[in-house]
Amino acid sequence: MSMNIAIDGPAGAGKSTIAKKLAKKLAFVYVDTGAMYRAMAYYFLQNGIAPDDEQAIAAACPKVDVTIVYENGEQQVLLNGENVNGVIRTEKVGNMASATSVYPVVRKKLVELQRQLATKTDVIMDGRDIGTCVLPDAQVKIYLTASVATRAKRRYDELTAKGTQCNLEEIEKDIEDRDYRDMHRELSPLKQAEDAILLDTSELDFEEVMREMEKLVEAAKKKQA
Repeated sequence: MSMNIAIDGPAGAGKSTIAKKLAKKLAFVYVDTGAMYRAMAYYFLQNGIAPDDEQAIAAACPKVDVTIVYENGEQQVLLNGENVNGVIRTEKVGNMASATSVYPVVRKKLVELQRQLATKTDVIMDGRDIGTCVLPDAQVKIYLTASVATRAKRRYDELTAKGTQCNLEEIEKDIEDRDYRDMHRELSPLKQAEDAILLDTSELDFEEVMREMEKLVEAAKKKQA
């Protein structure tokens, strides 16, 4: 039986960084949901479908199969069996993904594909509603969070290290606004699953968070054995 780990939490909590590192350590598949949306968008573009043509998008969805495999430790995104890694990271595809991900039919299809992947292999998935909607039966559910001030400071340090001029107060405001939007959106709002373990990383460094996560996974494995 495959093991599934669901990591949810607000923007800037470090979910993706932790999930990728944990997946590598445990030899799990890290499901890059953003890449899956991009692959779907690439299919629409290749078939001349306009981003506002909801009818054509709905008709195309059943014809799309997106999956993720790992070759030599590198993630490969397959669209109907074809490796599309090299073509889905363009601005054009990103814009199409952003425009089409708002349609419930696109989200429904991708959730279905993500669940299929999770039944076949050990996966780690991160997002806003993985434990509540996408993988409600995941053996490990973690709600990873940190204070707004901590998340803003981390983002500020990240940007300034790259030489980007930024304002800490503005970043804090952006994070607060995004939290509000994510928690109050109509479709699958951000919330902690009832059976998820809350992990506040405000006072923890990266290695400490990793240790906590590994403990939770070990406990779940013993339970499953």
